[in-house]
Amino acid sequence: MIPLPSQVVGGQGNVTLRGQVFFGPQATADLLAELGLPVAGTWSVTETHGEEGYCLRVGEEGLTVEGGETGLKWAVQTLRQLLHEQGGTLSYMDIVDAPRYPWRGSLLDVARWCLPLEFLYRYVDLLALHKLNRLHLHLTDDQGWRFEVKRYPRLTEVGAHRKESVRGHYTAYEWDGQPHGGFYTQEQLKDLVAYGLRRGVEIMPEIDLPGHTQAAIAAYPELGNNPARPVEVSTRWGIHDIVLNTDEATVDFFKAVLDEVVDVFPFAYVHLGGDEVRSQEWRINPAVQARVKELGLSEVDDLLGWWIGRLQAHLAGRGRMVAVWDELLETNPPKDLLFFGWRNAARAPAAREAGYAAVSCPQEHAYFDWAESARSDEPVAIKGYLPLEKAYAFEPGDVTGVQGNLWTEYLPAPELVEWRAFPRLAALAEIGWGKADYADFSARLPSHLDLLRDLGVNYRPR
Repeated sequence: MIPLPSQVVGGQGNVTLRGQVFFGPQATADLLAELGLPVAGTWSVTETHGEEGYCLRVGEEGLTVEGGETGLKWAVQTLRQLLHEQGGTLSYMDIVDAPRYPWRGSLLDVARWCLPLEFLYRYVDLLALHKLNRLHLHLTDDQGWRFEVKRYPRLTEVGAHRKESVRGHYTAYEWDGQPHGGFYTQEQLKDLVAYGLRRGVEIMPEIDLPGHTQAAIAAYPELGNNPARPVEVSTRWGIHDIVLNTDEATVDFFKAVLDEVVDVFPFAYVHLGGDEVRSQEWRINPAVQARVKELGLSEVDDLLGWWIGRLQAHLAGRGRMVAVWDELLETNPPKDLLFFGWRNAARAPAAREAGYAAVSCPQEHAYFDWAESARSDEPVAIKGYLPLEKAYAFEPGDVTGVQGNLWTEYLPAPELVEWRAFPRLAALAEIGWGKADYADFSARLPSHLDLLRDLGVNYRPR
C-alpha cells in the first residue's frame, strides 16, 4: 500500500466481502459504490482517531471501520488498494492509521494549458487514491485566464486565448502557430469542488498577482502600468515584466474577482501568488512612485506586501485566509499568511521562523515538471533532474504540510501530466502521510504501479 499505513498487524484467516451487509453512513456507501467497491462492512464515525485517522479491521466478524468523517474516506482508499492486491478475499488484519501532516497536496497548473475538465476529475480521484487532501488549482497566469468572472467577461473572452505557444524548450524561441484557449465555468468548478469533497480532497484556487497577470491586462489594459501599450496574452514561458498598477480601481477590480472566486470555492484559503514579481514597471511609472510616497512605503518592492495585504483584508471579510509563495518573506508581509516555500528546502522553515504557517514544496524535491533523468528519450522539461529517489529523500521538518507541483509549460496533455506525476507524486504522498524508507517503498511500488496501470494511468515505468 502507498502511502504505508501507520500500523498494520496481520492475522490468520480471510474473509470475502461480497454479499456482506453494509451498516454505516450513506456518504460512505455512495463512495464505495462510485469506486466499484463492495458496499459491505460496518463503518462508524468516531472522534477517537482524529478527523483524518481511522481503524480498519478484517476478522471473523467481517470488515469493521471506524474513524473521523474524512478518515472513513481514507479507509475507503486503503480498502481500494487492498482489494486490488488481494482480490475479493481479504486476509485478517488490523490497520490503525493517521497522517503525519494536515496538508498533503498537489498543484496543477491549468493556466498554461487548459486541461480537459474530465481530467481534473481524474486527477482529483488519483489524489484521493494517495490520500492527498489538497488540490492547488493554478487558474491564472500570463499565458491564460481559466476562471469565469461574470462581472468581467473579457477575462475569458480575451484572456483565455493565446494565438500560439512555445514549441520545444522556451530557450529555442520557436512557436507552433496553433491557437490555444479555454476556461472553466463557475458551475463546472462548483461540481468539481463537490466531487473532491466527497473524496476528501479540498480545492484551493490560485489567482496569481500582481505579477503573472499579462492575460488579465490583455483583456483589461487599464489594469496595467501603460494602458496605451497593446498587450497580448503571452505566447512564451518564463518570467514577464508586466505587472498590475497600484490604482484603487485595479484593487477594486480584483476584489470583485475574488468575490466570485470565493462563491465557487468554499475552501478556507485563496492563494494570491506573489511570486516572480518584477518591479521595473513600477520604478518607471510616476503614478506608482507617487503612490509609494502616499502609502508611506520604504521602497517600491514593498508594493508586493501592500497588494497582498489589501486583498487579504477584503478576503477576511468573506471568511477566507490568504496563501502566498515564499517571495513575500523578502518584502513587508502582512500577518497570518500561509507560505508555500518553493525556491529551496530552506524557505518553508524560514517562514516558520518568522512566525508563519508554511507548506514545503521545494523545487529540488517537489517540482514534478522537472525531468527525471538525462536519458535521450526524456520528454522536454523546464529543467532537471529530479529522480524518484530524490523525491522520496525529501524531509520537510516542522511545517504544516507538503505539496508536489505540476507546472504545465511542457505538459500540454493529460498523459504527459501523468507521466511526470507518477510515481513521484506517490513518493510525496508517503512523505506527507508517514514515510517508511526508500527500500521498503521500492518493494511496494511494483504492486502500486499495477494498480495505476489498471486505472489507465500513464505513469513512468521504473
